Parts: sequence; structure tokens; C-alpha cells
Amino acid sequence: MTQTPYDPIRLEVFKHLFAAVAEEMGVVLRKASYSPNIKERRDFSCALFDAQGRMIAQAAHIPVHLGSMPLSVAQAIQEIAFAPGDVVILNDPFRGGTHLPDITLITPIFIEEAGEPRLFGFAANRAHHADVGGMTPGSMPVAREIYQEGLIIPPLKLAEGGRLNQGVMDLILANVRTPEERAGDLRAQLAANQRGVIRLQEIIARYGVEEVTHYMQALLAYTERMTRRLLERMPDGTYRFTDYLDDDGIGDEPIPISVSITIEGDTATVDFTGSAPQQRGSINAVYAITLSAVYYVFRCLIGLDVPNNSGCLAPIRVIAPEGTVVNATRPAPVAGGNVETSQRIVDVLLGALAQALPERVPAASQGTMNNITIGGWDPERNHPFAYYETIGGGMGARPDRDGASAVHSHMTNTLNTPAEALEYTYPFRVERYEVRRGSGGRGRYRGGDGIRRDIRVLTEVQVSLLTERRRLPPYGLAGGEPGAPGENILIRDGEEHRLPGKGSVLLQPGDVLSIRTPGGGGYGISEEIAR
Repeated sequence: MTQTPYDPIRLEVFKHLFAAVAEEMGVVLRKASYSPNIKERRDFSCALFDAQGRMIAQAAHIPVHLGSMPLSVAQAIQEIAFAPGDVVILNDPFRGGTHLPDITLITPIFIEEAGEPRLFGFAANRAHHADVGGMTPGSMPVAREIYQEGLIIPPLKLAEGGRLNQGVMDLILANVRTPEERAGDLRAQLAANQRGVIRLQEIIARYGVEEVTHYMQALLAYTERMTRRLLERMPDGTYRFTDYLDDDGIGDEPIPISVSITIEGDTATVDFTGSAPQQRGSINAVYAITLSAVYYVFRCLIGLDVPNNSGCLAPIRVIAPEGTVVNATRPAPVAGGNVETSQRIVDVLLGALAQALPERVPAASQGTMNNITIGGWDPERNHPFAYYETIGGGMGARPDRDGASAVHSHMTNTLNTPAEALEYTYPFRVERYEVRRGSGGRGRYRGGDGIRRDIRVLTEVQVSLLTERRRLPPYGLAGGEPGAPGENILIRDGEEHRLPGKGSVLLQPGDVLSIRTPGGGGYGISEEIAR
């Protein structure tokens, strides 16, 4: 790796300039969007890329998008000849996407050079849409093939030469349950990218093409150096760990995910050989998800305020055999790979790295996003609806302190849907929303507690659940106890009925869906445990 000379103060200025563009894109997307999932929960990410498709900056949005969005941009570059005014849309998980509800928009950034347009980079964003068709409202079913999960969008031009391709838009909207909401969110994504284009062009106009290009490259090199420095400080060796998904929603068998991490000098090899083959149910992760989880874990361990860019992965080799649960191939269903399997991959990576850096790695957090989709017909508003949410839980205890309670952790960074917004938008009532006391694992430091959220439905609805850690609890470390598993409960006429971790159920008016999320694992042996 050759080091590009740079002014460190200037480097810091450009780091914040690029990050500010991505953050402003996110503000535009959030404010212009229609759905509570984007407007309230902020289930989206925005980023800037150079002309080669390397991520230069990403806002502090969703970790699962960190390493996966670059593959979407790379696929679009490979398949599409970009021109000024174009916007490419895609969600195909086997072409750089993650799962079908995550729709990515990519807008090229051109500059004038000798009177001709030259491609300088890209503005891109990815947002989770509350419905993209498929067999159940919300497009997060326990499916047996990807075609049941919703509309698959290969890289297409949603806009061309500055004009919206209405035919593409009409095709998408004809295949979803909530077309008005989808159209509003897609237009918000278009506006967010346009803001990114304008802001980067303003930076180029102020500082010049040469200097902006120089510091883009310098920031990539800087993040790579910081990652190599982290690896150099870790003891050389191979560290192994295996953890399990509860099931795939179709069978009952636990699904192993195994990793061996080999540290050698300033490089690392992360090898998932030995993980389960891809499954019949929709918990399969595509390669982009696995890459993103690796990026996230090593980025967390760096610990410094380094840019979120592609430099982090330069010294890390990822081996994920095709046809496995961590690198599924078409037509495997993948709705839960992005949200559930990604969390388990993080648990496995941290479990291995705890052997190398025991003073840095926490016990397992809740290990699930507790995905809920509820859809049906709203008789008061006289239109269909689709609600999607993930729910926080307990964070794993750390080597020097307790885990946080009632938070989103690891691959998700969303907020909750406030009770007021949920009740205003949907035919629901939130009857309980509280910390699930005592669910964190015991230890010298206790794992964080989970959440209980009870929703009463006021009309007939179909509920789909994609949840984990209902059977196999989050592990503790250094003698700490595991956190409590989560529970999904249907309360009907005052009686509780346990629901599976994954599946679909019809609820009648007056039924209550109670989601009780896992606590985090404990860390260390406490006097209480020792007795």
C-alpha cells in the first residue's frame, strides 16, 4: 500500500465534507418520505461513491448497508451505461441487493471537462419499503423461493436524461399493496440523491477536481491504514466460533454458522467454510450481507473516528462458499437473511474475536431484529395498509460495564415507531411498551434487558413474523449467563397463545400481538453466579 501525501487538517475537513453530504441526503429522504418506516424509524442509508464504485462516505445510518451498498453500485456500473440525468433502481439480492424491500437508487455525478461531461462519482441511497408485493403484506414472509417474497427489480433506469421513466414506475406500483406510499418514498429517494449530486458538485466547484479526487483517495488509504493497524495489534493466530439460528421457519433444526478468522500481520482471512447449506426457508443471506457484517465488526473494533468507506475491507479477505446460508444462490428466499442471519453472523464473528481481544468484545446482544409486518384493509380510511417494524432488545454486557437495555444493536440502527405515529397511521392501539425487566443475562456485568410491545389490532389483519433467539438464547462471555430468549404471544379473549419465531397468522379485531424481545448476554462471573 503506497501512502498518498496529504495535509492531515485538510483530510479531516474533506472527511466531514463528504460525510455531511451523505447526512444531508438522509435529512431530505426522511423529511420527504411517506411511510413511517422511513420517516419515523429512519430505515435507510445514504452514501457517496467514486467513479470506480468505491464508497467514499456513508452517513451514520444502517450498518447492514455499509458493506452491501457498494455491491449494488458495482453491479449497476457493470450493467448500465450512465449518462447525465440518469437514475438506476434495483433491489435484486443476487445483483448486489440484500432483500427485496430494500430498494437502492443510484444517481451518477458528472462534471464538465473540456466541454464534455465526465463521470466523477455516484450518489446512492437504500431504503426499506414497507411493501414490495409478494405472498404476504410487508413482503417479509417465510417463503420457499425468492419469487414469493415480492417484486424483483434488476438494474433499470428509473430516470433517463433527467426525465422519469413512467413505465418503470407504473410497473413497480402495479405490484405493491400500497402504491401511493411507495410512490412517495421513491420520489423522496430521487430527491435525496439529487441533493447529493448538487452538494458534491458544489464541493468540486470550490476546491477543484484534482484536490477533491486526491482527498477521496487519501481517505480510502487512511481507513485502510487504520484497519491494518488494528490487525497488527491483534495476536496472530486462527480463532474459531460457531453459533446457531433457531430454525428456517419450515424445519425445526438449528442452523449452524461457523467462522475461522486468521490474523497474520496486517491482514485477516475470514472463512465461513463449515456453515450450513442454504435453507428452504427465508433466512438465507446473500454474499453482500455477509460482507457487510464483516465490515461492521472490524469497523467497530477500530474504535476511532475513521470514515465509513471501502478502505476498511482492503486488508480483509472473506471466504463464503456459494450455496451456503451465508452466500445463497438463486432462487433461495432471502427476506430474513438481511435482518436475522446478519445478526447471527455478527455474533459468530464477535465470538471468535473475543478470543483475540477479550478486553474489547462484548457478550452477545439480542441477536435479532424482531421483524413484524402487519397488513390488511383499513375500513376507516378505505384503503389497504402494510406496517413494518423491527423492535430493539438487550445489548450484551461489556468487559467493563452492563449492556444497554431496550436498544437496537449491531446490524440495525433504526428508531422505533412512536405509539402516536403508529396509532395515527394504522388501525392499531399500543397497549404496552416497556422494558422487559430481568431478561438480561447475569454476570459481573449484566446484559441489557429486552422490550415488551403489545399491539391491539382493530381490524382483521395478517401478521408475518421473522424473529430469532426464541429458542437459543444470546450467549454470555467469560462466565456470564445467557440472556433470556424472546417470545411471540397472541392474546385472544384474555388467554395467551405462543406463536412461532417465524410464520404467519391471521388476527381478528381485538386480538393483541405481544412481542417480548431477548435480553443481552452477561459478562464475567458474579458473586451471585459463583454461589
